[in-house]
Amino acid sequence: QLQLVESGGGLVQPGGSLRLSCTTSGLPLNDYPIAWFRQAPGKELEGISCITRAGSITNIMDSLKGRFTISRDNVKNTVYLQINNLQPEDTANYYCATRTRSWLACSRRQYDFDSWGQGTQVTVSE
Repeated sequence: QLQLVESGGGLVQPGGSLRLSCTTSGLPLNDYPIAWFRQAPGKELEGISCITRAGSITNIMDSLKGRFTISRDNVKNTVYLQINNLQPEDTANYYCATRTRSWLACSRRQYDFDSWGQGTQVTVSE
């Protein structure tokens, strides 16, 4: 069974950067598309970005383009979310997710995914 594990979150000052990682403790990650989501306190879950199996296609939420970058290293079995120029409104729990039951290219809709990690907390504050 595929189990996703996120890491790399933490407390950073505004303007700082973080690189979040998503890896697996089960099946090879390169067989699956991966998406990143986040949920801020009191807000709905929102889809940030997705990447296809080979990494040839990526998608970033328009409002985050220029600061967020998704990539993957299938040799290291890891998908990354690079976040630059962090702002307080980026404070949230960040999750990676994938779809295991059927084929999917790339999506940022939460209902397209059936396997989720536990999340990693990102807090942006002075």
